[in-house]
Amino acid sequence: MLAAMIFPGLGHAVAGEIKRAALIATGVLGLFFGGMFIGGIDVVDSKEDAVWFYGQALVGPLAFGVDWAHQEKFKVIDSSGKLRSAFPDEGRDPKTGKAVPGGTPPNEKSIGKVNELGTLFATLAGMLNLVVILDAGFPARDRPKKKDTPDAGKAGA
Repeated sequence: MLAAMIFPGLGHAVAGEIKRAALIATGVLGLFFGGMFIGGIDVVDSKEDAVWFYGQALVGPLAFGVDWAHQEKFKVIDSSGKLRSAFPDEGRDPKTGKAVPGGTPPNEKSIGKVNELGTLFATLAGMLNLVVILDAGFPARDRPKKKDTPDAGKAGA
């Protein structure tokens, strides 16, 4: 279960189910990065959208890394010292991270439904990974075992 929490599909890979692990990683990461493709990096935001981030965090350290990049590289520091998304007429000072007039913002929050849809996709990826984590820790008892030889499944073998 710990391996599955570190990276989607890793728990199944450790258990020897490589094909299943690859399919899980493709599905969970496809959903997570698909949400970011739809709504931008702003869909993963632990400060402004903390409730949604709880679900996204279930993707594992990857979600925390994306959130760190968003907070530290794309947001600006306002005059009170708080991080926030830049306004349309602001830029980001590369040395200090403070908001400066003029320029283009390092990140523009996507509009309405696009941002919501991206946030939903990234959160669903985390919720799907929760199911995967539980499946890695408590596999079904009737799951077919991997056969060692091609003849092992034939009658009379």
